[in-house]
Amino acid sequence: MLFADINLLDADFAIKHHQWVGVRDGRIAYIGSVPPAPDVAATFGETYDGTGRLLMPALYNAHAHAPMTLLRGYAENLPLQRWLEEKCFPFEAKMTAEDCYWGTVLACAEMARFGVVSFSDMYYATEERARAVLEAGMKANMCEGLVAFEEKPYAEYPICAQMEALVRDWHGAGDGRIRIDYNIHSEYLSTETVCRDILDIVRGTDLRLHIHLSETEKEVRECRERHGGLSPVQYFESLGLFDVPVTAAHCVWVDDADLDILQQHGVFVANNPASNMKLGSGFAPIPEMLRRGIPVCLGSDGMASNNNHNLFHDMYLQALIYKGATLDPTAVTPQQALAAATRTGALSQGREDCGIVAAGARADLCVLDTTGPSWCPAPDPVYNVVYAGDGADVVLTMCDGEVIYRAGEWPTIDVERAKAECVARTARIISEL
Repeated sequence: MLFADINLLDADFAIKHHQWVGVRDGRIAYIGSVPPAPDVAATFGETYDGTGRLLMPALYNAHAHAPMTLLRGYAENLPLQRWLEEKCFPFEAKMTAEDCYWGTVLACAEMARFGVVSFSDMYYATEERARAVLEAGMKANMCEGLVAFEEKPYAEYPICAQMEALVRDWHGAGDGRIRIDYNIHSEYLSTETVCRDILDIVRGTDLRLHIHLSETEKEVRECRERHGGLSPVQYFESLGLFDVPVTAAHCVWVDDADLDILQQHGVFVANNPASNMKLGSGFAPIPEMLRRGIPVCLGSDGMASNNNHNLFHDMYLQALIYKGATLDPTAVTPQQALAAATRTGALSQGREDCGIVAAGARADLCVLDTTGPSWCPAPDPVYNVVYAGDGADVVLTMCDGEVIYRAGEWPTIDVERAKAECVARTARIISEL
């Protein structure tokens, strides 16, 4: 595809007007302020009229639980522990692998609609989830959820052999669109032995870790009681866990000592502002993390604690709530919010050639319709993207050069069937509870 005469959000998150961008073989092959020569232009295939449009990097959701689309609107108005124990865990105990597949299909459709091409997903039935992602033409870093209470080696848990098979059969599948991560759910749902064993597996490979970390005050308080005053961050560091690439979701209740550790080890923090507020967990100290250079990305979390995969909403919250919380209107800039939703999210997944509009990068792109009233006037459209724009403005989403959403159509997903399947499956599970 050749995007013709289109406004562009460049690698520095600045607007460039009247650009031509050519995509070939899944990558960005041309960027210029003048059209490519006719013989070159012909090699890009379709010409896309960029009038009234803005081209930007697609979004990367750094923390999700895709099959939880089935729980949308089910577990409401409860604090985290009651939300988990009274609603989520009983519901999830009734979910089948096929339920997880269809929940993921619907999640993929929703994310593609809102400009997301890749997500880091922590759940069960990983093979079925990976199949749904590949069929949708999207990308994902997937880990099988680990809950470990027994003090025994990781090798004695059935998930150990399952993970070995997932790494063997799925890591790198779909020309790298599927990556398998290892998972430690949290300090309170793991043991020291299991953590050390997983660390030994991941160390020295191209694998990564995805964890929940310091999400609630209760989690941190009880961890300190169990581990001689150590916070979850300090506890995991004492095990050497941050010696490998880690994406840590939430990081709400962290202090200066914790931030020193996250900074030292370059831990990716996946902030989930909507989920953190909805569950009453609090506010991660994002401005201080950014000041320290801690890589901050953005996640939706599951649909029982956010209710939508519109990552533009989360980007808006990331850019806005810290201004009010800190009484500092400069606390998080629009450019920092955009980086969290795009480039830093891609890097958190180990996707070095993604999340940026640059020659040679993967063609993970979305196009926004900027003709609506919320885009006018726009002396600097970057501010409109973050403060006035919305995922509903997305009119095209492209993953590795293939269109996965365009103007109300999903070329790779039967959305109506996915909706019907999810409605029926949620009703069935609720009836069984």
